[in-house]
Amino acid sequence: MDFKSTQTIYRQIEHWVYEQILSGAWKPGERAKSVRELAVAFEVNPNTVMRSYERLQNQEIITNKRGIGYFVNEDAPEKIHAIRKKEFMEEEVPEFLKNLRLLGIDIQEIVAMAT
Repeated sequence: MDFKSTQTIYRQIEHWVYEQILSGAWKPGERAKSVRELAVAFEVNPNTVMRSYERLQNQEIITNKRGIGYFVNEDAPEKIHAIRKKEFMEEEVPEFLKNLRLLGIDIQEIVAMAT
């Protein structure tokens, strides 16, 4: 993973897990990669991955089965869609609209591009 400086590493790992689930690489009900596996793969401290997994557990995306590992919850894709949509609407849309205003771009120009 090529980490960006604009977002914390644990959040980038969290978003990477979202992508794994949404792309079907990690299927609902299947075991997720262990904290150690991801820490080694991303060359980060296991505590960083653990923080990501704790957030994912709090969001009910994954569940820890003690002694076995982490598993993707059955409704994880739907929950991720809801989380990502909320983030998009709160973080990216306001910035996009600000840029439209600053650059004098009419929303109809954007709509025309989409069709």
